Amino acid sequence: MSKRDYYDVLGISRSASKDEIKKAYRKLAMKYHPDRNPNNSQAEAKFKEASEAASVLMDEGKKSRYDQFGHAGVDAQGGGFHAGGGFSDFGDFGDLFSSIFEEFGGGSRRSRRRSRAQMGADLEMGLWVTFEEAAFGAKKVVELKKMTSCESCQGSGARAGTSPESCKHCGGKGAVRRQQGFFTMETTCPVCRGQGEVIAHKCSTCSGEGRNHKKSKLEVKVPPGIDHGQRLKLTREGDCGLYGGPNGDLFIAIQIESHHFFERDGQNVHCTVPISFSQAALGAKIEVPTLSGKVAFQVPAGTQSGEKMRLKGKGITRLGGYGHGDQILSIDVETPKKLDREQEELFRRLAELEHKKCNPKSKGFFDQVKELFQ
Repeated sequence: MSKRDYYDVLGISRSASKDEIKKAYRKLAMKYHPDRNPNNSQAEAKFKEASEAASVLMDEGKKSRYDQFGHAGVDAQGGGFHAGGGFSDFGDFGDLFSSIFEEFGGGSRRSRRRSRAQMGADLEMGLWVTFEEAAFGAKKVVELKKMTSCESCQGSGARAGTSPESCKHCGGKGAVRRQQGFFTMETTCPVCRGQGEVIAHKCSTCSGEGRNHKKSKLEVKVPPGIDHGQRLKLTREGDCGLYGGPNGDLFIAIQIESHHFFERDGQNVHCTVPISFSQAALGAKIEVPTLSGKVAFQVPAGTQSGEKMRLKGKGITRLGGYGHGDQILSIDVETPKKLDREQEELFRRLAELEHKKCNPKSKGFFDQVKELFQ
């Protein structure tokens, strides 16, 4: 049977660019690939036909001879697609064929044995700190259980006096070949899982894994200003890697204990300050607690209950060390519950004076009440 014209096979014009040839071949290859059409000889034939056409038209020399002499020009020179050849034999087409081949799980003949080394897993744990430790920073010691390198086999997984052996199933290559249709596929070795080595005599301590669980203590530096729920990352303090692979990381989630007096709002600190009637009315100089100690504070005369006042820079360090938040004071004017005779007399006298000289706010309120019920 005479061969079809390569341009007709790919459905392109004779002036098609290399990108157009690639696009046309990829479309046909994906359609007729043997993995997508198992036990279909017609699809296999079309796949081979398209691959042969593309292998010629994507090679400048072969394409030139084909355009001048037809099939005779390339067949005489040993052209065309030969399934037994390596991908490297086909230049740009080999790279394209290899990429399509790998999409179907076949892997490349240029594949190499995988390294046995594997990175360890990341770990996460919580750490409780006090309100002050979060505000000013602290050093804490944590204890955790994590995978560490086996001391008996030094992480190799092999019993003392032995070492991993070359895999007999794949000959140490990490991959095995199998015939599928007209070409040979290369897949990961199922015995050594691509590592090329197997452990014939496993370490009794770690059962061949090369690592085991062990309790460890670490010093953690809690930075000043850290907030509830934020995480610290300790690089390479997670599980030990396998067979010489790098360790994972350790993430520590900060949890802050509540304070009996202060409350936190970002970098600001809130607290309630009780004062008496007389202090609120006349004003007073009082001592106010802050995270850094007591400070003097002047309560203005006429202060109302519920008013908020600010102490600049008396809050929590901003994470990273750039400035501080503020302390917010919520004023609570206390009403005395029990009065002695002298206090009662004074308050009665005060009440008489207030009746004669109402405050502007209360006067306005009672005037509105009168209007409402008239």
